[in-house]
Amino acid sequence: MPSVNFYLLPDEQNDVNAHLLAACDVAALHFRQKQKVWVFCPDQAAAEAFDELLWQRPVDGFVPHNLTGEMVKGGAPVEIGWDVPERQHRQVLINLHPDFPGFCHQFQHIADFVPAEEKLKEQARLRYKHYRAAGCELATQPAESLNERSNG
Repeated sequence: MPSVNFYLLPDEQNDVNAHLLAACDVAALHFRQKQKVWVFCPDQAAAEAFDELLWQRPVDGFVPHNLTGEMVKGGAPVEIGWDVPERQHRQVLINLHPDFPGFCHQFQHIADFVPAEEKLKEQARLRYKHYRAAGCELATQPAESLNERSNG
């Protein structure tokens, strides 16, 4: 069964994109642990926006990545897509989609987020229930804990 880690964003952090920045930190963390990552976005525009956020990381924090369909031999350590992936050979799923990823059993570890904005928080609660019903091992932790781990 996959383990799912929900990262809780602070309530005072009203930036609706805060979970995307936290997702960049999760991608960096798993890249440094030499794990391959699939980032699941709701659509192509969101995938391209996340791709751009990864390009904005500091040089010493660069995370090799590509969008699905870009010709990268062997694939980059972090791949960003918006369609349900075919059989993945990646360990980690970063879910940026508002819905439960029904294909989650293809991965060993899943990162998901609980943003401060109420509508997004409700969507996260629903995903949590679906992960639990799917038999996933669930945990939560503050997103601030990523700052120490992803920048090191």
